[in-house]
Amino acid sequence: MNPREVIKRNLEFSGPERFGMEFDGGRMNDLCSVGISPSDAWQPKKWNEGNFEYYDDEWGNIWYRVKGKSSGGEIYRPVLDNWEKLKEFKMPGLSDSRRFIEAKERFKNDSEHFHLGSLPGFPFAVCRYLRKMENYLQDLILERDHIEELHDRVTVLLEEIIKRWAETGADGVFFCEDWGTQERLLISPAMWREIYKPLFRRLCSTAHNSGLAVIMHSCGYNWTILDDLAETGVNCFQFDQPRLYGLERLARKLQDLKVCLFAPVDIQRILPSGNRGLIVKEAQAMVNLFFGKNGGFIAKNYGDLQGIGVLEEWDKWAYETFLELRLQEKHSL
Repeated sequence: MNPREVIKRNLEFSGPERFGMEFDGGRMNDLCSVGISPSDAWQPKKWNEGNFEYYDDEWGNIWYRVKGKSSGGEIYRPVLDNWEKLKEFKMPGLSDSRRFIEAKERFKNDSEHFHLGSLPGFPFAVCRYLRKMENYLQDLILERDHIEELHDRVTVLLEEIIKRWAETGADGVFFCEDWGTQERLLISPAMWREIYKPLFRRLCSTAHNSGLAVIMHSCGYNWTILDDLAETGVNCFQFDQPRLYGLERLARKLQDLKVCLFAPVDIQRILPSGNRGLIVKEAQAMVNLFFGKNGGFIAKNYGDLQGIGVLEEWDKWAYETFLELRLQEKHSL
């Protein structure tokens, strides 16, 4: 069973011989993940003002961050800082077929791994930047007509991108959309179901009709909509903080929903502890709980160890444990 088949069978709960692995640095990796190539029509800009670095993105938003302090940033000025600009707003050329030529060639030359293409997000992740978060959350109540128009236009673009990924020979698409705080959803579950569930169903249906699996990253505590996400067609959750849900509770839920978990050892409570015994025990527990009799688990590393105060050695302990356990017999919860 090659790496591609291992990942597909874990996503489909169809009896893989082992759980999946995605670890960087030349370690075991069953996936070939590719992004959209840069645009020929847009060139990024950066400039400094005092202690801040400013930069733009392809959508037209202006970002800023403290120089030398942060690798990310926050929205300084959203492209749609006034709703009057919506009529003239043009979507970026993210679905241009030329921007998928490199990915198609890479997939063509790799018949072993599971081919995964990235999306810029789903509508929430994109639109909260286009309006700026504090404005956007108010818009959900005060500017529903404008929000629905913006959501639809973004969704159309995302559907086009998904179809482009299918044309490249991708097996699945991956997107990031953080929906939770440490204890609850960012908005009410009722509002999520009213506004976003139809958009998720629409996009996941486009992916599935194109032969693609859907993998979703989301931080925070999203328990109240896990069933809804599964119902719309999300095949796999990439959670970096699985312990936030309670491992056994989450494992029972995902095995019941037939939704795969794609996760590192918890990056909040376990990996940063630097406690080898605790890290090893957690990796063992994840395999025993999430790799059920029909599959459903992909282990991974976290890509920014420095950002969470984790030494490479601690990450290595988790990897070595997963590596040792990868061929053990499947367990049922």
